[in-house]
Amino acid sequence: MRAELVSIPTETIPLDGLYYEPEGRAAGAALLFHGNTMNFYVGALRFLPPMLVKLGLACLAFNRRGHDILSTRNSRVPEGGAFQLAREGIEDNRSAARWMAERGFPHPVIIGHSNGGMLAVRHVADHPETPALALLSAHGGGRNIVQRGAQSGLMGGDRVEEFAARARDMVKAGRGRELILMPGWWYAISAESFLDRLTETPDTLELAPKVRCPTLYIRGDQEPGANYPAEDFKSRAVGPCTVEIVADCDHFYNGREEAIQAIVSSWVAEALHLTAKR
Repeated sequence: MRAELVSIPTETIPLDGLYYEPEGRAAGAALLFHGNTMNFYVGALRFLPPMLVKLGLACLAFNRRGHDILSTRNSRVPEGGAFQLAREGIEDNRSAARWMAERGFPHPVIIGHSNGGMLAVRHVADHPETPALALLSAHGGGRNIVQRGAQSGLMGGDRVEEFAARARDMVKAGRGRELILMPGWWYAISAESFLDRLTETPDTLELAPKVRCPTLYIRGDQEPGANYPAEDFKSRAVGPCTVEIVADCDHFYNGREEAIQAIVSSWVAEALHLTAKR
């Protein structure tokens, strides 16, 4: 297996990632989307590519502009998940897909975890030629995502309207990139990003009828089905959908990495008619 650190340009911050290649000619490719405040070297984007490369797939695991919580690059200007916007995430995925196409893989398998899974549904809906889609605890998204999360204490809990009003005032005053400390989130989010989540987050179930390719939807048994709607997605998707509920499994697959590897690699192999290389 070969791995190359790559950088994909955007109109603002470049997308860093790791590009994996199998020995010999690749049989296809996979594009992997990370979850909220994560990146290309943690979680599923770290442990899945080696298994996919064994199937003969070239893989790109990359950072969207909304990676990690906060970071800096070559100055004191902050970047990261605290500033993420849906439109940027959608465009970042398209940029990565164009990068793969330039390397001879115009139709990669799409794999997304959590927020990356929700964005993966949007990407596949926009790219019907996608051969297969793997959703790893993809959340439901939609315009009620903040309120739905608040019911379990996320995104400010019962203070959503208070934070929304504060964020609107900050944006009107030209302070949209200033950070708000928010309980139940990853501690900090910009006013602009919070308002974006309220109104611009793609809806996984509304987009499901546009997904025609085979889909794998994984959820851990410790995750609420209301937030990670595998069964509802299956009932709405046009293409075939396999649902796997993994036992003793949380949202980040801690201690269950091998189980996820086995499910994803075997399903991808079957969907693409591939055989693992030893």
